[in-house]
Amino acid sequence: MTGKKTSIKVEILGESYAIRSEAAPEHTRAVAEHLDRSIRQILASGSVIEVNRAAILAALQITSELFLEREANQSITTAMHELSGDVRRMLPPAKRGDGSVA
Repeated sequence: MTGKKTSIKVEILGESYAIRSEAAPEHTRAVAEHLDRSIRQILASGSVIEVNRAAILAALQITSELFLEREANQSITTAMHELSGDVRRMLPPAKRGDGSVA
């Protein structure tokens, strides 16, 4: 990202933060809301009462979600490449786009 940074105020657990980011303000707000919601869910569960521990657990949970989505994305990408190869082999040689002409 090399765009212009903008400052946006967000609220997390009742505290206001000024975030400078190249991301769209709507994106920054959505991220902050997601984090706020995740921390509040952990606090509401009653298993953690310290806000800093809840924030760390929320960060771990969100990071886990990110890693799972990356793995799923990689699986889809791999499947698409395999499918593309299968389809390419079914095409006439002149349409394969690999430079081979039989």
